[in-house]
Amino acid sequence: MRKQIAAANWKMNLTYQQGEKLLDEILQAKTPLQSHQQVIFTVPFPYLILANSEVANESHYAVAAQNCYHKKSGAYTGEVSAEMLQSIGIKYCVVGHSERREYFGETNQQLAEKINLLLQYGIQPIFCCGEALAIREAATQNAWVETQLKESLFHLSAEELEKVIIAYEPIWAIGTGKTATAAQAQEMHEHIRSFLAKQYGANVANNISILYGGSVKGSNAAEIFAGADVDGGLVGGASLVAEDFVAIIAALK
Repeated sequence: MRKQIAAANWKMNLTYQQGEKLLDEILQAKTPLQSHQQVIFTVPFPYLILANSEVANESHYAVAAQNCYHKKSGAYTGEVSAEMLQSIGIKYCVVGHSERREYFGETNQQLAEKINLLLQYGIQPIFCCGEALAIREAATQNAWVETQLKESLFHLSAEELEKVIIAYEPIWAIGTGKTATAAQAQEMHEHIRSFLAKQYGANVANNISILYGGSVKGSNAAEIFAGADVDGGLVGGASLVAEDFVAIIAALK
């Protein structure tokens, strides 16, 4: 079975002390996890070493960075490289989150470069794609997401692509309280998988975890995750509340 993943995206929230308390509360819940299930804490850069030490002795728990730079090294003050992340034992990194695209102007080409560097340093990318409300209302969301996938991922070999986790984010459902229906989530996830299959074959496409990222809560996670092509979630606000995120973990297939 494909890896089923509950990924917590803390974004720019919590102090060090609050983050430590949240990690402790989630880990102390001892939610039973099967071999194909994974929990990933996507935390701000200052908390990566803390989070990694917290999960060091826990099965099925890992840590992700929220971003990395698209160059290997150099005079890029304030940026963090894939090599730096590797050097502190980070196994995952989110790239292309809609907020990075919107507020920092990240392009599909820059994301392709980030993907290359992460794979070079043995870090699994969590690649975000998705459409804004205007694109959804124009019914052009499939073509929009296809372009994101094509321009950032389709230069990869099949072996490389299988190391990428994809997170579909309907941008109009992030932090708005709106949620794509479970049927809408499954429809887009199925489309993404079929688009990958056209390029790389069904076997490769069926091995790739596709997460849903858009106002997932403890109360709706089970319904959303029930979709045949939905392999868990990239969770924002609800991941900052231990009780809510524990419920989301428990909802994994």
